Amino acid sequence: MTALRVDLQSTLGEFSLQITEQLNIDTVLGVLGNNGAGKTTLLRLLAGLDQTEQGVIEFGGSPWLDTSRGIFVPPHKRRIGMVFQDARLFPHLTVMGNLDFAADRAAGQLLPHKEVIKTLGLEKLLARSPEGLSGGERQRVALARALMSAPQLLLMDEPLSAADMGYRIELLPYLRQVIDRFKIPTLYVAHTLDELTQLADQLLVLRGGRCAALGLVNEVLAQLDLPEVAGRKEASSIITARVTSHDLDYQLTSLRFGGQSLSLSGLVAKPNEDVRIRVFATDVAIALTKPQGISIRNVLPAVVTAIRVDVASPFADVLVAVDGQSLRVRMTRASLDEMNLRESQHVFALLKTASLASD
Repeated sequence: MTALRVDLQSTLGEFSLQITEQLNIDTVLGVLGNNGAGKTTLLRLLAGLDQTEQGVIEFGGSPWLDTSRGIFVPPHKRRIGMVFQDARLFPHLTVMGNLDFAADRAAGQLLPHKEVIKTLGLEKLLARSPEGLSGGERQRVALARALMSAPQLLLMDEPLSAADMGYRIELLPYLRQVIDRFKIPTLYVAHTLDELTQLADQLLVLRGGRCAALGLVNEVLAQLDLPEVAGRKEASSIITARVTSHDLDYQLTSLRFGGQSLSLSGLVAKPNEDVRIRVFATDVAIALTKPQGISIRNVLPAVVTAIRVDVASPFADVLVAVDGQSLRVRMTRASLDEMNLRESQHVFALLKTASLASD
């Protein structure tokens, strides 16, 4: 785990970024926030592309910035790899030329060219020019170029925001492979939770240039009063479970976490592998007694741990604990009142198998 200490105060027009945090990055720290929250500003300050009137940045105990001591390490000496929303490839160079350009200007130890190229599936693209590449291919090349210098820290600024759904589906497995293979501490900026629930293990939520939340992804998602994770399409939970078996005839995967069994649609991972499942709050129901004769396969004993009512909408959010893991449930206020739910109450959480998908 690598320590990144930031104590920054930066003002640009009417916007100000004020953040003081110790960010202990294991693999991927996701940075979430609405437009104008300060996500890109933070990354540019970390990269040294912008300067601030007051602040400290320390990475791994080494100062990159300390305005009180007159310290400013320039971008090329910070050993940072950066991937932007647009690939920013050199149009006059081939794919191989873009990679060589980055490697030639890097200082210190480099990652093996062949390993980077293989991990990102670029073998057949090396002789092509950027204009002949798809959007997903361009971003894969941009990521490879950022990796060529074996960076200490990888900064990714919404790399999938410009990609359509097809490219996003194509790119995510490559991003996962890069994270698992090279284990470079990464800050991954996004304005939605889609990629972050699949890639990040921690989450920093920015709002108006301030830290609104920081913690493990599942802990942040469980904060019922956090608007950035409470939208109709965003409200969700993460369950980590181990694959126990596959049913080839019915195309189902059986999993286990704690003392609970779970059924997942599709054939996912291999037996004894851990998977992370995103469960949307609208796909979970609550029963006061264990139901019989229903099509829902996942009926899990649970305990209510928190309730939040939104009087400005028809809905309420309920947090339940299932064998040490949290599930967020969205239901109508009418149902909440009719069931007379209260904290510490024992209930059953109902999850449709067809609605569950592994991240």
